[in-house]
Amino acid sequence: MCGVARSGERPTIGRVAETLAKLHRNAEAADAPYIEKVRDELQASGASLEQAAAQMIANERQDYRAAYKDHAAHFLSVTPGYGRFLYEMARATKATRIVEFGTSMGISTIYLAAALQDNGGGQLIGSEMEPTKVARARAHVQAAGLADLVEIREGDALETLRDLDSVIDLALIDGAWSLYLPVLKLIEPKLRPGAVILAENAFAEDYLDYVRAPANGYIAQTLPIDEGRGNEFAVRVG
Repeated sequence: MCGVARSGERPTIGRVAETLAKLHRNAEAADAPYIEKVRDELQASGASLEQAAAQMIANERQDYRAAYKDHAAHFLSVTPGYGRFLYEMARATKATRIVEFGTSMGISTIYLAAALQDNGGGQLIGSEMEPTKVARARAHVQAAGLADLVEIREGDALETLRDLDSVIDLALIDGAWSLYLPVLKLIEPKLRPGAVILAENAFAEDYLDYVRAPANGYIAQTLPIDEGRGNEFAVRVG
């Protein structure tokens, strides 16, 4: 998936690799000043990462739309390593129906859609609140040659993901941190037994408590990938 197309290979493979390489470079350039600012503020405050995350989540709960409006130009994307993991999980589960909360600029979308293509087809439904990101994500997916597999819905995920009409094989939760549990509960009736739920930046205690309680029908653990980014892995077993 991540290689450059050679003679006899599908042209899309090269397009995916080239698009992802360019997007990861753009993401690093666009987000570096913001990430540095956050690190400096965290160090100056003396707060732990967990304390800072808890404060961010508390602020979000007041008005999550306003909280994310300031990130319209930021990618806030998955790393290449986590992107490859997304692809691997979608392939391993033979996913044909994927839901993504927090599409942003579409980098994770491309990894997942590439897996759908290599699985023989399917559909990814993404949700993104910021209109400018929706437009850019759609263009990026188009550039990767995967537009026929992806539908990106613009708006609040609590509305855009309300009317899903098919079972879900895999879900990626990577949007407003305070909405992780509400979004999971919204899509939960559509999760098939064995469905994989991947949550990046899963710092919200209500979400972690929920997926880690066997009575709720999940088995979950934190992944040792990009440690410190709160990558939580859960499987629907109930």
